[in-house]
Amino acid sequence: MASCSRRDFLRIGTGFLASCLVPATGWSALLPDNTRRSLSLYNTHTGERLGVCYFKNGAYCPGALGQINHILRDHRTGDIQAIDSRLLDLLYSVNQRLGSGTPFHIISGYRSPRTNARLRRQSTGVAKFSYHMLGRAIDIRLPGYDTHQLRQTCLDLKLGGVGYYSRSDFVHVDTGAFRAWNG
Repeated sequence: MASCSRRDFLRIGTGFLASCLVPATGWSALLPDNTRRSLSLYNTHTGERLGVCYFKNGAYCPGALGQINHILRDHRTGDIQAIDSRLLDLLYSVNQRLGSGTPFHIISGYRSPRTNARLRRQSTGVAKFSYHMLGRAIDIRLPGYDTHQLRQTCLDLKLGGVGYYSRSDFVHVDTGAFRAWNG
């Protein structure tokens, strides 16, 4: 068995604990364990691109998860947080439903508490206890699909939160309880 660092152990334990807090119906039925899952991401703030297989042979790929954590970092501070694997699976499912081969455009991934507090002071649409600060939320666009269509696809999954920000032209998805709102 491969050795696990303390950090990996804590990350796995935290992920397990978080998964226990979400009802099994929905998340567990999201995808079969034998599926090879890949994502393509484009960070609109840094210009970075990533195409990576993050799940194969029944397991998440630690190296790929590290690359995803990096591209979804807080671009304002450089802080990196482990991204919830259920969020990646949600994006994968959206991509599968739409049949898209284009990268998700990332407006916001992880946000440090400092960044979140600053954004709250500048806008009324930023939650004090945002899932972005936990690596459990992402704001996206998908070229070739209008954000209304993207929102509807996310809503159809009935997993997590789905916020639609038509004026800013993005969709927020998170791994909290299923709910929907317009921003």
